Amino acid sequence: MGIFLLIAAGLALLAAGAELLVSGSSKLALHLKVPALVVGLTVVAFGTSAPEMVVSISSNMRGSGDIAVGNVVGSNLFNIAVILGLAALIRPLKANLKILRIDMPIVVAATLLVPVLLWDDRVGRLEGAALFCGIVGYTVFTILYGKKEAEKFHSSALEERKKGPLGLQILFILGGLFGLVLGSRLFVDGAVGLAERFQVSEAIIGLTIVAAGTSLPELATSVMAAVRKEEDIAVGNILGSNIFNILSILGLTAWISPVHVENIGMFDLGAMVVLTLFLLPLIRTGYRITRLEGLMLLVLYGVYLYRLWP
Repeated sequence: MGIFLLIAAGLALLAAGAELLVSGSSKLALHLKVPALVVGLTVVAFGTSAPEMVVSISSNMRGSGDIAVGNVVGSNLFNIAVILGLAALIRPLKANLKILRIDMPIVVAATLLVPVLLWDDRVGRLEGAALFCGIVGYTVFTILYGKKEAEKFHSSALEERKKGPLGLQILFILGGLFGLVLGSRLFVDGAVGLAERFQVSEAIIGLTIVAAGTSLPELATSVMAAVRKEEDIAVGNILGSNIFNILSILGLTAWISPVHVENIGMFDLGAMVVLTLFLLPLIRTGYRITRLEGLMLLVLYGVYLYRLWP
């Protein structure tokens, strides 16, 4: 299959998968009587991060630590700057109070950990295991929080929207995740093949082409959520994915086999930290990310690419 055909097929599967996942997830939240944010931070975020998991583990097992780590760092950059930026351009994104009090501090803390762990250009098995324990704790806490918040949901509010059969919504979610994973895999294969023709380094491929490709499920899901006015899923998907990328993907990858990097520098790690911290004032100003702020995020990513790409 030609490179451009792979890319086109991947994009088509991503669009279909995102529609199924957002539709199924928002209605699953109604069935479970929990806020959509909880589903966005767990089911949607972890599901859309499946491509990053596969790519990072398989790359590291082949000895390509730069692609494994570059995929995580680049995906987090892409998630914040491009995906939140585009979603905010479609519809200003309101920040749930839980995000300000709990999830943003966890995102910031996890992000600051990455440069510390990579100061010697490696992440060992013990460090990986500690990171993975962090995602287990975060997931348990989010579920317990969701149960507590469920008390605020009333039957009258639920009756306003058609939930549909629970089994059907689960099938939508599974079908959507399958489409997203397969679509992103086809797109990444095509994009990497295209990039290799220009003979760029593994680090740059991991930080840009692979990272953007494996983040396409998040892009498709958050953009579709913004279109469907599911703001909590749009924002929760990105924050949950960034937490999952660091704690689970980097953690599990290093736990399976120590990660060694050569060309992931402080510029790339610093850009991830700066963009993550940049979200704090954006979200706190009116508890929303406006269209102008979304445009600012996209411009910052453009500057990063201009500085990075040879």
